[in-house]
Amino acid sequence: MTAIVTHFADQTPSAPAMHGATRSSPARVRTILRLEGAAAFAAAVALYAHAGFSWPLFALLILAPDLAMLPYLIGPRAGAAAYNLAHTYALPLPLALAGFWFASPIVAALGLIWIAHIGMDRMLGYGLKYASGFADTHLGRIGRN
Repeated sequence: MTAIVTHFADQTPSAPAMHGATRSSPARVRTILRLEGAAAFAAAVALYAHAGFSWPLFALLILAPDLAMLPYLIGPRAGAAAYNLAHTYALPLPLALAGFWFASPIVAALGLIWIAHIGMDRMLGYGLKYASGFADTHLGRIGRN
């Protein structure tokens, strides 16, 4: 998992590849990915509410995954790798499922809060980071979306 995230962070943003005679608009792709983030956020919040989990806990932890920005103090490569690892659904989704499967409300709640955070970020245009800088994301450059 870490190798995949690090590999993505090492890439540099480039123009969208041409496929056949047509090309999807980057703005259209960004819109679809933002809608996907909104759907993940809404689903996580709905499940959280349905399960009756603690809203003060939600408010306390909703921004916790952003602590993964701290490795940017070391450098952009380390920062991008850590940020991407904390902002992929590959970790919180199994965590939430395990929480429900093993009847552990705190584990399920943590997973759903984490999913909600990632969805919220994607909805707002904050994507996975490239090592070229914090503003370079898979959703485009922050500030130009």
